Amino acid sequence: MDNEYFTKVTELEEMNVSDEYIIGWQEGYQSSPKVEEQRVTDAYEAGYEDGENKNIDNAANFKK
Repeated sequence: MDNEYFTKVTELEEMNVSDEYIIGWQEGYQSSPKVEEQRVTDAYEAGYEDGENKNIDNAANFKK
């Protein structure tokens, strides 16, 4: 992983963003397959999309 990945994950944790968003973001960033359909949440989906785009634009919407 590159430094940007670790910096963004640390920023998400410090923002107190939901775990589902963070997991989605990490998997999207790494281009991993999505979780099973029945486990997908709005937070996960938003995180996955942001991870694919390498940003955290929607993170504030999913704080704990």
